[in-house]
Amino acid sequence: MGMNAEQLHVLAERLGIATEYWDWKGRHVPVSHETIIKVLAAMGIHAHTDEQAEAALREIDMRPWRRGLPPVVVVTQGEQKHMEVHVAHGHPAQVRLKLEDGGIRYLGQCQHDVPPREVDGELIGEASFQIPGDLPTGYHRLELVSDDRQAEATLIVTPRYLGLPPRLNGRRIWGYAAQLYSVRSRRSWGIGDLTDLADLSVWSATQQYADYVLINPLHAAQPMPPMDISPYLPSSRLFLHPMYIRPEAIPEYGELNDDARAAINRLRTDLEQRLTDTDLIDRDTAWLAKVAALRIIHDAGLRPARQMAFADFRRRQGRRLRDYATWCVLCEKFGNDWRTWAEELRRPTSPAVARIHQENAKEIAFHEWAQWVAWEQLSDAQQDAVDAGMGIGIVTDLAVGVSGASADTWMMSDVYAHGINVGAPPDGYNQMGQDWGQPPWRPDRLADTAYAPFRQMLQVALGHAGGVRIDHVLGMFRLWWVPWGGTAKQGTYVRYDHEALVGIIMLEAQRAGAFVVGEDLGTVEPWVRQYLGARGILGTSVLWFEQDDQGVPIPPEQWRELAMASVVTHDLPPTAGYLAKDHVQLRHKLGLLMESVEAEEAAANAEQAAFLDVLEERGLLVPDADIDLVEEQMLGLYRYLVQSRCKVLNVPLVDAVGDRRVQNQPGTWKEYPNWQIPLSGPDGKTLLLEDVFTMARPMRMAGVLNGFTHVPQPWSPDQD
Repeated sequence: MGMNAEQLHVLAERLGIATEYWDWKGRHVPVSHETIIKVLAAMGIHAHTDEQAEAALREIDMRPWRRGLPPVVVVTQGEQKHMEVHVAHGHPAQVRLKLEDGGIRYLGQCQHDVPPREVDGELIGEASFQIPGDLPTGYHRLELVSDDRQAEATLIVTPRYLGLPPRLNGRRIWGYAAQLYSVRSRRSWGIGDLTDLADLSVWSATQQYADYVLINPLHAAQPMPPMDISPYLPSSRLFLHPMYIRPEAIPEYGELNDDARAAINRLRTDLEQRLTDTDLIDRDTAWLAKVAALRIIHDAGLRPARQMAFADFRRRQGRRLRDYATWCVLCEKFGNDWRTWAEELRRPTSPAVARIHQENAKEIAFHEWAQWVAWEQLSDAQQDAVDAGMGIGIVTDLAVGVSGASADTWMMSDVYAHGINVGAPPDGYNQMGQDWGQPPWRPDRLADTAYAPFRQMLQVALGHAGGVRIDHVLGMFRLWWVPWGGTAKQGTYVRYDHEALVGIIMLEAQRAGAFVVGEDLGTVEPWVRQYLGARGILGTSVLWFEQDDQGVPIPPEQWRELAMASVVTHDLPPTAGYLAKDHVQLRHKLGLLMESVEAEEAAANAEQAAFLDVLEERGLLVPDADIDLVEEQMLGLYRYLVQSRCKVLNVPLVDAVGDRRVQNQPGTWKEYPNWQIPLSGPDGKTLLLEDVFTMARPMRMAGVLNGFTHVPQPWSPDQD
């Protein structure tokens, strides 16, 4: 290995960049120097030559010495930890800790014999202080005081263990998973909304005895068409998508005059007519009609108490809400991709953007108001769920990242790595690897901000929820960075401070009284699942993936206890479609199969036969004259799920109603209508929420999950 290669690898190691990895088949794969250099460049490090690499290493070594305190220190409750501080050599140092509750502690200094260093012409000394192990969890403030300088930093004390909320008293829970946009009612505006979520939750609680409803991410998309259709490719994870607002549920709607109401009714009627001939969810058309209705309601104004509440929301949200609303206005004027705007508009702090804010105050206030309304309606949905008897209520979903053209990358450009997309290395499901088109957060910049954007993102996700699912939780440990211009195969892993990220997740969840599910499917280092389990983060167990190396189903008694278990995920066809091998035919039609369709069907037959044989052996296939073979097998699979040790069970709503079409086909973009499939019955006909309420099929599913010997009749509007 040449000198440059050796230094390059040392530099990469210091920054958490993998220079080698083991792929899904256990093969050792070295990472190319070109990839390493591009990833370093995305972190602001130039390393094309020996001299640049040497200079970068020296600078990395000197970074802590240029700071009195590290920007953030994260510890686990009960853990004692040493922290190094830097002051002018020979000068005194004192560290005071301001606790979140207002208390004051002084840290004790430890013996620390380290010679001083010359930093920018000044001799700097290093001292060590001990963080005690009896501190309460929370966000505290460290203050370094010397006779000639001061410094401040954040100390985050995180819980040692999270688990399920104590109010559940250790009992197992189950609930539905729903793609909210697909769950429409007669009063919806062409797309499922937060009022539909409240109604779905009440039905699930009162008729099904479920404890939660897990939904897709509600993150904000673009303010104007064309909007990204994937809820996992949002424009902001710090704000909600106003598309999910029900206009008629806004208090001010009830105070509108007849003309305003008539205008809104016309908008809704026209929308219904435009959507008559389509079987797919049309976000853009639905949003254009809904946003027009929202503007009518907004223009009507607020009564005094509501003005106070809105003003308080704006105050609590702070500058970030103002910036987001300004971004919305800029998108309406110049397009949804800020990277194509004039240079003077690409920074939220520029004078040109300040002028835009002043000149468009009313329009910016509208977007701020829409966020407030969405926040209120989500709160109402959660309250309705809990009031109906749910132990948890709403469980939200947190996407792994945002679009490169997003509000978040515009507002926090310096926190994101440029010239890089997040993805996944080649695996058995996608042997070309995946490029998700999402820029990653820079680990160093996250630490520099004391993880403030990360904390705010979690506070939004947990603000009105009893739990959160974190998509690709492996990203808390490492992410697959793909440099622009290369294929997904030409990426490498970049490590993150998982102790800090997972600890902050636990702290925010503990404060919200919520639990956390980590989607830990795919290529996972074994220790990662062990670590998450030890910290009380639930994993994800999918029935079809619970097989040993020979394809033999793992007995449910051996599944992880701390996990959310399901039969399928939103990236697989619903169980009825999976049993029909729709996924094989769809992938064949789209040209995604790596083997012949006959070979793939044979493999699918063998996989299903292995599970169905186990169901037969365990007596879990129960014939019923009222159901067909597919439903009999599906219910058998859920009886198998019930026999697992998992503390949380999950049923996709599509399984409860017998739907067959997959919501998302990995490896496709426009080749398949991803994220646009409405909830449908076994016959493929669209179902409205009111139809679901009166169906017998979901009652049979709930009977299995609840262990009922007698299945209750479905709700009827004629009941007392």
